[in-house]
Amino acid sequence: MNNMDKVILGDNQFFAVNHLSDERSRAQAVRFKEDQSILDVLDIAMDCGINTFMCTTHDRIANIIALMKKNPEKYKDFKFYPCMPYAHKYANAVTELGILGTMKAYIPGNILAVASKAGIAFMKKDFPSLMELLVDAEMKMFEGMNTPVIFLQNVIVDLLMGLGMDEIFIRYAQHIRKKYNAEPGFITMNMPRCVDMCERLGIENPIICSSINKIGFRMSGSIKEYEEYLRSDKKFRPMAMQCLAAGALKPQEAMEYVCQFPKIESILFGASSRAHIAQNKELIENLSIQSK
Repeated sequence: MNNMDKVILGDNQFFAVNHLSDERSRAQAVRFKEDQSILDVLDIAMDCGINTFMCTTHDRIANIIALMKKNPEKYKDFKFYPCMPYAHKYANAVTELGILGTMKAYIPGNILAVASKAGIAFMKKDFPSLMELLVDAEMKMFEGMNTPVIFLQNVIVDLLMGLGMDEIFIRYAQHIRKKYNAEPGFITMNMPRCVDMCERLGIENPIICSSINKIGFRMSGSIKEYEEYLRSDKKFRPMAMQCLAAGALKPQEAMEYVCQFPKIESILFGASSRAHIAQNKELIENLSIQSK
């Protein structure tokens, strides 16, 4: 079992994602237009003692990794937590390159063999095999990097939970462990339901990342139910995201709420200034110590 760092930096701020402010999103898009500007913030995070970066498989992440590979000694202990799939990437690529061109660009291996495997899987409605192909495509950019936890995005997790497609979750967990020697993670907007599903399917002690904050922002189910699960003896490893509720909560009150639950192993947040990164890290660590 991989030990997760308590404090993890996210990537929303780099790719113009702000859940409350379009104006802030546009400003962030301008600021992080160049790849080096993103790496500069990751360097600041490392200076502050944060060595884990949770990110989508946005094309620009490949550029960041290429920059890191020029200085392997500096980044040898740096960890990525990839989150997949990144649907916009494939939609844009199909428009530009066509279906075969997209497969050639993103999926490792001989293009004819891959196309044949994908075609047979599709005809047989073998969705778990298609999932494995897509995972391998998404993971191509992280080759040579440290990826101890690999997450399924909430759009997919919550959709598949709703459809009852249990086999995909089982095969996903098996594939991540066997091929990448990593832990499978699940991002969801419904933590209690995801915990129950993993327990039912025999996915042991799963890493589950979900919104956890004192005002219920992007939390499906009641705050009371979340709190009951976080205080229970259920075997799962919670990771909290959106603790600041996209800026609706001040850092002190936000982290005081989340850090009262010792069961939460990691806290994910997005920030781009040294002051905010250092402030959040110090808050989380100090409040976590106090709650023990």
